[in-house]
Amino acid sequence: MGPDKTDLRLLLLQVRDHPSVRREEIESFAQHGGVAPERIDVLNVFDRPAFPPQIVEGYDALLVGGASEASVLEPDRFPFVPRIIDLLLACIDTRLPVFASCFGFQAAVVGLGGEVLRDEEGFEMDTLPLTLTPAAASDPIFEGTPDGFLGVSCHQERTLSAPAASVALATSAQCLHAFRVRGAPFWAFQFHPELDRQRFAQRLGVFRTRYTETDDHYEETVAKLRETPEANALVGRFLDWVVSSKGTQR
Repeated sequence: MGPDKTDLRLLLLQVRDHPSVRREEIESFAQHGGVAPERIDVLNVFDRPAFPPQIVEGYDALLVGGASEASVLEPDRFPFVPRIIDLLLACIDTRLPVFASCFGFQAAVVGLGGEVLRDEEGFEMDTLPLTLTPAAASDPIFEGTPDGFLGVSCHQERTLSAPAASVALATSAQCLHAFRVRGAPFWAFQFHPELDRQRFAQRLGVFRTRYTETDDHYEETVAKLRETPEANALVGRFLDWVVSSKGTQR
């Protein structure tokens, strides 16, 4: 039996406009984190694009999801992007635990001075094998995860190397996929630890015109997807770590 997570207060920074994906993202984090959905409050930046970094006060951890309707490379079009970056940097300064997936990963890279590249074609869209770095063996979240584990990956922005003040934890053939900020409980993932095969297929169905070229392309992509239990376990491991470290990290 793992740590008791029933008293956790979690904030999900959500960059989602589609109603069904909003609901699904909350359910995904709750399921794989091993917490009731009621433990997760939501700050959706499409509803509230302006917010202070202090919005995380009183929470035990910040979760950040993905974004198929916004890009970190377009801050003029999406004015909440600088606000998100400021919030993530403030969490690093205050040592609030952060689990940042996909869009959160990219925002953290930009905030830490790294480079994010745009891929119009040939981008990752699959359940991919991911390679662990030597640092992953002693990381409290990745420790025990097998090398070559599968993770859900679907993104049109990527980065090649870990930003300053961070350590790389996982890569794919094309890009960096996970890092931790040195000296802070801040983990970032280009892949989606919160997504499993079924929910990934559902989400691709919502955004099929963005990510797939034809109905046949969509069906072929979904048909080859595989389960990702080791990646999904990372969400629960993070929250277990938050519980076990509560009161000692800040």
